[in-house]
Amino acid sequence: MRRAVVVTGGGRGVGRAVAERLLGDGNAVVVVEMRHEAWLEPLVADGRAALVLGDAGDDDVAARAAAEAQALGTLTGWVNNAAVFRDAWLHEAGGAAVAELIRANLQPCLAGAAAAVRAFRAAGTGGAIVNVSSHQGRRAVSGALPYATAKAAIEGLTRSLAVDYRPLGIRVNAVALGSITTERMEAALADMTEAERTAHAGTMRDLHPLGRAGSGDEVADAVAYLLSDAASFVTGAILPVDGGRSAQGPDPEARRLD
Repeated sequence: MRRAVVVTGGGRGVGRAVAERLLGDGNAVVVVEMRHEAWLEPLVADGRAALVLGDAGDDDVAARAAAEAQALGTLTGWVNNAAVFRDAWLHEAGGAAVAELIRANLQPCLAGAAAAVRAFRAAGTGGAIVNVSSHQGRRAVSGALPYATAKAAIEGLTRSLAVDYRPLGIRVNAVALGSITTERMEAALADMTEAERTAHAGTMRDLHPLGRAGSGDEVADAVAYLLSDAASFVTGAILPVDGGRSAQGPDPEARRLD
C-alpha cells in the first residue's frame, strides 16, 4: 500500500513545496489548511491527495487529517509546517498576549505530533515526524520574541518526542529555516521600489553565507530526506536549512528597540 503523509500549512509557500515534492515521489498527501486551495482539486479527484480545512492546532482537525491519510494509504509521515508570523514587544503587549502568540506557533506541532503518534501506535508501523523551525530557534532576531520563543520550544519538543517515542519506531526531527523565497516574500518585493529590491537582495547576501535566500524546493528536499528510509538512523536532530545564516554573527535584519 502506498505511503501517506500529512503536511500542515501545505497549501502555499514552503508547505506547498513540501507537499508537491512528496506527491512527486509517489506518496499520497493530506494538506491541512485554513482555506480552500484550488491547485489540489485534480489531485483530490484522482485520490492522490485530500484537503482538511481547519486550524492545524485543533486536536479534532489533526485527528481528521490522520484519518484521511489512513484512507489514502499507510500513514508514515507528518510534517508540522503551519505557522503564524506575528510579533510583539513584551513590554507593550504584556505577558498574556505574547503567550498567546507563542501558543499559536507551538500548538500546531503539539496537535500534529499527538495525532501522528496515536496513529502510528494504533497501526504498529512506526513513522517519521518533521517539525519546521527557524534559525531563530537558536539565534533570536530582535523584535521577534514570540516567534523565536515558539521555535525554540518546537526544537525542544522535537528532541523530547524523539526520546519518548523511540521504542515505537517513531523518528522526530526538525528543519531550521533561513530566509526562504515564498509567495509572501515575492508579493512584498513586488510592492517595493527598484532601490528597495536592490537593498533587499543585498540584505539576503549579507544574512546568508551562501549569498541568497533559499527556495521552497530546497526545503522540500531536506524534509523528504528526513521522512525517508535513508534517514533511518536520524532522530532528535535539528537540521539547518538556512544557507549558513545561523552560523554567522550580527544580523542586520534585526529591529532595534528605541
